[in-house]
Amino acid sequence: MNALVRSPRVLGSVAVACFGLGLGLAMLPRSAPHAVDFVPPAEDVCIVPPARVAPAMPWNPDSGLPIHAARPVPAEVRCPVCGMYPARHPQWAAQIIFADGAAHFFDSPVGLFIFLEDTERYDPERKADTVAALYVTDFAAGGWIPAREARFVIDSAARGPMRVANLPAFAGVEAAAAFARANGGEVIGFADITPERIAALRAVNHAD
Repeated sequence: MNALVRSPRVLGSVAVACFGLGLGLAMLPRSAPHAVDFVPPAEDVCIVPPARVAPAMPWNPDSGLPIHAARPVPAEVRCPVCGMYPARHPQWAAQIIFADGAAHFFDSPVGLFIFLEDTERYDPERKADTVAALYVTDFAAGGWIPAREARFVIDSAARGPMRVANLPAFAGVEAAAAFARANGGEVIGFADITPERIAALRAVNHAD
């Protein structure tokens, strides 16, 4: 390094120039990060949160759906009972629509019934008497069906998202009976799902 470069005056000027360049770059507008689709983690396990994972998802008037109609399960939504991603289990998913159109989604009918039994535990902002509609997925044909009109098969060999006993739902008694013949279990209606049955299912699905 020659004497000119070692000169304090030159070194000072270089330092000032570098500082100005860095400041200028920092002030340049930055492009927004690219949006990416939400991808749930490969491991989808029950986390049994001490409080709700998220509030109910508000109704979107721009969706074109009636306020109390069943709606697609958003990929990022988690079950308020166990924390799983219902969108990962389309054959089992269920949902509750409240009077204001907000919705909670569940990984299975068992989660829905547990939520109904103790609504304020899983969402302190909601009450069971504000529920406007309940939907479960038709296990055989797919698609949403009103839970109160569905037929369920209890005590079958089918294992739900929690890898234990669950309540596969069907639009008609014939499909439910055919499933029971193939997989065991009893065909029951919405009114037959008593607190005692919910407690038994909860014990194997969401022991806490």
